Amino acid sequence: MATRLVHMVIDAHDPTGLARFWAGALDWEVGVDEPEEATVWPPGFDYPAPGALPLVFVPVPESKTVKNRIHLDLATQSTAHQQGLVGRVRDLGAVPVDIGQRDVPWVVLADPEGNEFCVLEPRDTYRDTGPVAAIVVDSAVPAGVADFWTVAGGWHLQNNGNGVVSLRAPQASGPYLEFLPSTDPRRVKNRVHLDVAPYPGGDHAAAVELSLRSGAVRADVGQGDVTFAVLADPEGNEFCVLSSR
Repeated sequence: MATRLVHMVIDAHDPTGLARFWAGALDWEVGVDEPEEATVWPPGFDYPAPGALPLVFVPVPESKTVKNRIHLDLATQSTAHQQGLVGRVRDLGAVPVDIGQRDVPWVVLADPEGNEFCVLEPRDTYRDTGPVAAIVVDSAVPAGVADFWTVAGGWHLQNNGNGVVSLRAPQASGPYLEFLPSTDPRRVKNRVHLDVAPYPGGDHAAAVELSLRSGAVRADVGQGDVTFAVLADPEGNEFCVLSSR
């Protein structure tokens, strides 16, 4: 039973506040603002669609303690655009952070709750992605975990280089999902995770079984009795299999 990526989920102390930050950063809108989640997507977005991956902010009591293993790269179209975007997100509450990047053409920042993201210099690869160029995942073995996500997320392998493995929706629209070589060990539950779901009319149990057969394992993050399945990919990154949509 085929599944596809439908959300990127971010733990937050203040989901509404963080949603407003990211709506401003991306020129998107807060489409949902409820006690248990706030969701940001492009104006007029027809959920779920491959042109964008909505951001969902959920309340958690835990504080951020380590660098996130999943982050966003934001696209720009010119040097002036990059400078303007950096200025805008800083006005919204972002701050510069040092994660060991040294002298690079992109700018590394953190949102108001410390979640790292990058504002990239102009790159031809990302000219048609919209404001989010890529969802970037630290990985010990990018090629291996990317193979898993071609099944779980339903996205296709793209040309890669410098050890980075990229996936994109079959429609060749929206952001990339990129697996970046990293030797940093995974220490705690990820504060950022992905959600997948079967297509309309799909069988949820069969979709979960497909992920398990492809290398996922069941995970317990304290979710209790819920209608979705919490799994972890072959490198331990948690993700959820939701009902069909």
